[in-house]
Amino acid sequence: MMSMLIKRVRCRHGLTVLLTCAPFTAFADGFVIDKVYHPYVEPLEREIEYRTLYINDSDSADDGSWQHRISLGAAFRERFFAEVYYIANDDSGEDSLPDAYELELTWQLTEQGEYFADWGLLFELEKAQSEDEYEYATTLLAAKEFGQWTATANLAAIYEWGDSIENEWESSSASQLRYRYRPGFEPAVELYTGQSTMGLGPVAVGEVRFTGRRNLHWELGLIFGVDSETPDQTIRGMLEYEF
Repeated sequence: MMSMLIKRVRCRHGLTVLLTCAPFTAFADGFVIDKVYHPYVEPLEREIEYRTLYINDSDSADDGSWQHRISLGAAFRERFFAEVYYIANDDSGEDSLPDAYELELTWQLTEQGEYFADWGLLFELEKAQSEDEYEYATTLLAAKEFGQWTATANLAAIYEWGDSIENEWESSSASQLRYRYRPGFEPAVELYTGQSTMGLGPVAVGEVRFTGRRNLHWELGLIFGVDSETPDQTIRGMLEYEF
């Protein structure tokens, strides 16, 4: 009985972290469903990553749009991880987004378990491929483990500028509550907020380990829009090969 009570308290505590951190800001302009970042850097790690989003805001599956990201990344100086992305958008509508490039730098601020939560910073710079449009973001990364649960929150401040867009500050948030059932399968729930986004849905996370330092990390989620501005469904997937 006591163990069941403790598990319930831990679960409720995790949900509290997830739901109170995520609405930190609600005035981000644009679509913010993508990925929840953790604050950890593995020394000497290198990776190839592929991410995709399918966004559908109608009853017809043929009316959706795709975004694809592929990247190369490497850790350096123990607590830093740098990554270069190419972003391709596949949207036949009139408001199709241009393809883009992005640079990311993750900085692990604390050792895992050193404080009440683990902390990091993420810096991102994105440029449209064919237009003078830019976006810079600084994101605070936080993670907390309790029992078999992990709660992660990302709080971002964003600045956009360019010839054909309005120069403005924005913000967004992304949160995940994950149950570490086993390495090959960890169920989770994610919450995303922004000016044009309020999405919530289930996600599955897993890892396939090979010999040495090699492993394949995967994620698959279905995020539902919970307001009138967010697309009805967003499917997000990720494959990350680490070596």
